[in-house]
Amino acid sequence: MRDGVRRLRRGAERIDAATPADRDRSVDALRAFAILGVVLGHWLVTALVADGGTLRTSSPLAHMPWLAPVSWVFQTLAVFFLVGGHVATRSYESARARGTRYGRWLGTRLSRLFKPVAAVLGLWTVATVGLLVTGAGLGTVHALLKLVLSPLWFLLVFAGLTAVTPLVARLNPLWPLAVVLYVDLIRFGFGGPAWLGWINVAAGWLVPFTVGAAWTRGELTRRAGWVLLAGGAVATAVLVAWAGYPASMVGVPGATISNLNPPTLAAVAFGLAQCGLALLLRAPLRRAMRRPALWASVACINLSAMTIFLWHQTALMSVTAVGLSAGRLPGLHTTPDNLIWVAARLAWLPVFALALTVCRAAFRSYEQGNRHHRHHHRVRRPSRVVHVNHRTVEAKEARRA
Repeated sequence: MRDGVRRLRRGAERIDAATPADRDRSVDALRAFAILGVVLGHWLVTALVADGGTLRTSSPLAHMPWLAPVSWVFQTLAVFFLVGGHVATRSYESARARGTRYGRWLGTRLSRLFKPVAAVLGLWTVATVGLLVTGAGLGTVHALLKLVLSPLWFLLVFAGLTAVTPLVARLNPLWPLAVVLYVDLIRFGFGGPAWLGWINVAAGWLVPFTVGAAWTRGELTRRAGWVLLAGGAVATAVLVAWAGYPASMVGVPGATISNLNPPTLAAVAFGLAQCGLALLLRAPLRRAMRRPALWASVACINLSAMTIFLWHQTALMSVTAVGLSAGRLPGLHTTPDNLIWVAARLAWLPVFALALTVCRAAFRSYEQGNRHHRHHHRVRRPSRVVHVNHRTVEAKEARRA
């Protein structure tokens, strides 16, 4: 046991030593927090209920709406778009300074997003055919595929915003915020068509993305962080309490209005509060990341961020499927309508994490690529593989994310 602890400590120290001194570790910490928030949020509010021979999706928020504050903690997409806007703007400006063409810059960034998607789509294509051939109901297959494919909307939006980084890098966040405001006013105030809400898929997430770009330009002081946190929190409270917006910041099955699908003004205001809190936490996070053990954990999560994001629902479903052989298990196959289910679901989280670890080990090469080939590639650029004491330590690129 002690030998294992020592090896882990030495590994963490090597990763810490291999990290460039000028790297802003708070950025990686915020990205890791955002990814883990999404994963834990989905694992806590997504239920696959076994009804006879079929599986249907449900949520504890539909049966226990007073649990809505849970969604305030784990709905962290705004933080991810904040960091994405910051990193994309910094990366583009650096590439432009080096004379790198826009097409090459964009291709490099998008390949990091979409290479891991191929493995997910390939496996689930085979799994879908297998399920249908073995007699699984269409309702079950639809429920499973919806859980697997729903995270891909995020990648499409993120890729779109990354592609227009040169155009929006200096855009004031108030402009997309105004679009969200007017769209919601027309939809909910004047009975406009529901399809108008989909404009907010781009405009809503453009708000934190452009806040991230402003961060890159050095325009966000600590005071700005407090303004975003306080203003966003007050606006969210007013919209929920008096304007009829749902308290939950994630979609709830059966609800007439979703704050997330598409994003509403309440979700965007809440996201601004999260952005403010993230900006205020930069200095404390930098200090915390000086600890080798903490930094090594954050670095490992960042190295497999897309793999974790894309496969966490598959991990949940694989545990659910295997568990069916033992019957309807509490917190796994039962209706999420009481606190017993919540307690049981919390107990299942380590099992989901173990299944996700297996998925990460099996599919992370799609995200990280062939390390030997990457290290000896003829194109000279900062490597993501650093040699320390003749041992290879994975690390992020020095000035890329």
